[in-house]
Amino acid sequence: MSRSVTAVYSGTFDPLTLGHEDVVRRAAKMFDRVVIAVAMAHHKKTLFTLDERLVHAQAAMADCPNVLALPFDGLIVNFVREQQAQVIVRGLRSVTDYDYETQMSGMNRHLAPEVDTVFLHTSAGVQHISSTLVREIAKLGGDVSGLVSAPVLKALLAKVATPN
Repeated sequence: MSRSVTAVYSGTFDPLTLGHEDVVRRAAKMFDRVVIAVAMAHHKKTLFTLDERLVHAQAAMADCPNVLALPFDGLIVNFVREQQAQVIVRGLRSVTDYDYETQMSGMNRHLAPEVDTVFLHTSAGVQHISSTLVREIAKLGGDVSGLVSAPVLKALLAKVATPN
């Protein structure tokens, strides 16, 4: 009997970076369906709105037919259950990420024992990229073209060029 496996990759994605894309593309090869769970992020002041972040994720991953982006709010395990997913995917750049993600994985396992977490180390060429740094560099007029995909770059440059 064949079983379809769905994985969820959650984050704020403000903006979606090539590091995020690296994790999603690799997960898309491992799982039948990958849902990019874009957090509403009430607790953060995001540069992009939720709708903009969803559009960016869909545009950046348009070449991966088994990937879709959906909004979520609340506990990730509840969203995972709603999507009938079996796996949470998390990207790791560093030991700092590992420490945090291991703690989150343990808590998610406590809340939803039926859901596994899979850690994917980001590829060496994108390990240094973070959304926070991309936002700051863009706001200061630096070149972020090698850090985000073309659709995200266009939106990012337009956003930082527009005074608040």
